[in-house]
Amino acid sequence: MMEVAKYLSRIGFTGSAVQPSLELLRSVHICHLLSVPFEDLTVHSGGEVRLDLQLIYDKIVNKRRGGFCYENNALFFWLLTHLGFHVTLMSAQVRNNITEMYGPPFDHLILLVTVEGRRWLCDVGFGPSGFSDPLSLDTEGLQEEGHRVYRIRTSQEMHFLEWQEENRGKDGDWTEIYKFTLSSRCLEDFTEMCQYHQSSPSSIFFCKSFCTLLRPSGRLTYIGHRLITVTFPSEATGGKLESTTIELKDEEIPAVLAEKFGIVLSSPLIPKDDPITPPAVRY
Repeated sequence: MMEVAKYLSRIGFTGSAVQPSLELLRSVHICHLLSVPFEDLTVHSGGEVRLDLQLIYDKIVNKRRGGFCYENNALFFWLLTHLGFHVTLMSAQVRNNITEMYGPPFDHLILLVTVEGRRWLCDVGFGPSGFSDPLSLDTEGLQEEGHRVYRIRTSQEMHFLEWQEENRGKDGDWTEIYKFTLSSRCLEDFTEMCQYHQSSPSSIFFCKSFCTLLRPSGRLTYIGHRLITVTFPSEATGGKLESTTIELKDEEIPAVLAEKFGIVLSSPLIPKDDPITPPAVRY
């Protein structure tokens, strides 16, 4: 059975979830990001990701794994709906930092949550540039999160999520993360792209084995044969963003995944960190 209480326990939420509110939405959003890794290890350990909520629940809640966007955000959609929120599934197209190109439609799954008369963008299935708190869809103004700042720029029906890793203000250099419309989708709409990301040399999920998890003071990321620790600016770092990388041997990776991310795979992992092939079609 899929149980709300067990899901909330999995993400470390201990507050009241009786009434949907912005406070509750923010709380479960950050709890999810701090507890459930964004990872594609199933693809690199002989498995296949299927868009079946029962399977996703068993993987994330019972087996204490993570998943990529279709898994994490689909299950989060289920949770929010059962907590009484009005939630819409939406499609986004991610701008790849390596190829500098947008992915195809249904490249990424995101959520629109309406609560207390306002619309919020939620996403618990993204990597290092992802936001921690839900972002307002009712403003194009700056939305600060610690040392970072985000904005959602609108052009006709298309919305563009942009960020600065270090806040330089509205006149600073903005980097696009993904673009999306507010059209409502269903989980089955993402089936073809879910297969694409598990088999295409133009997908980061096929080309690189990775697992990343937000922490209160930064982010921890495994990719290929590397473990990367990012520490956010603070008094301890002299106000600077710090990053350290450790090279890993094949035999060290299972212990790192278990100790750092709480992940124990049922099949051997084949580490991978191949170049991404630019897609033939420009979107």
